[in-house]
Amino acid sequence: MRMILIAGGWSTEREVSLSGARKIEQALKALGHEVRFLDPAKEFADIVPAASKADFAFINLHGSPGEDGLIQALLETAGCPYQGAGPKASFLALNKAATKSVYTRFGLPTPDWRLYCGLPGEDQTCDLPYPLFVKPNTGGSSVGMSLVREPADFGAALAKVFALGQEALVETCVTGVELTCAVLDQTPLPVIMIRPKSGSAFFDYENKYAADGAEEICPAPVAPELAAEVQRLALAAHRALGIDGYSRTDFMVGGPMAGEIGPQLLETNTLPGMTPTSLLPRAAAAVGLTFEELVSELVRLGLETHSLRMGK
Repeated sequence: MRMILIAGGWSTEREVSLSGARKIEQALKALGHEVRFLDPAKEFADIVPAASKADFAFINLHGSPGEDGLIQALLETAGCPYQGAGPKASFLALNKAATKSVYTRFGLPTPDWRLYCGLPGEDQTCDLPYPLFVKPNTGGSSVGMSLVREPADFGAALAKVFALGQEALVETCVTGVELTCAVLDQTPLPVIMIRPKSGSAFFDYENKYAADGAEEICPAPVAPELAAEVQRLALAAHRALGIDGYSRTDFMVGGPMAGEIGPQLLETNTLPGMTPTSLLPRAAAAVGLTFEELVSELVRLGLETHSLRMGK
């Protein structure tokens, strides 16, 4: 097929997007597809004309544009199939406050949270118990995230997010174990446990993408009952947000110091990372899918979803 591979963009996760795109391009070519690379930051005006002539668009963008539904809406205007979530689900999932509102609506457990928008005169104190996570409301890859242990540091953490042009999502910190679970075609993949490298307070950007970053154990060494519950919740989040094709939801599970809190949903990713160290390819490999087979399956699912959207 004639493919366009859309990656890069202008978010803080641009380099992550480009890194994954290189491996995706190799896989698409190995599968026999003709591939044209398009970077919205440099060729935005070319997307619709190129999509109008293409058989399929593979999106590997993180943040905005891409995970906000903009590119998906343009592709639908051009009548071009693509993999993953549509515009509405993408928009909801990228916005952490919106995602948490959806979680709550469907009875899915998530840590308590507040939204700060940087308005003049906005109260910069928080009534949630410390420690807290302060993060960009629509960012990813842990860019701009802070772990705030004392009220005196709260304002600086907010300023760090506001400097990125973002509103801040403030969330109660659940101490314990971080787990993540991907869903592929309505089927949860094996759960992965994430152990940040020594000296790291949380799963930050370096932990996620450095070759010597966090330890990622798949399948996670947890009780079968816990793994099954995480998988159930990941699929429930996928469906509640109306996501097509695939997604990945992140969790914290509290340990003894946190009162044995059950799985708490943190966020759901509609375009999970596809770099050599990313979690989705690792989970797919655990069920016997090579990277090329994973890419091929995502294309198949995208074509299937497009047919359903078009009523064919």
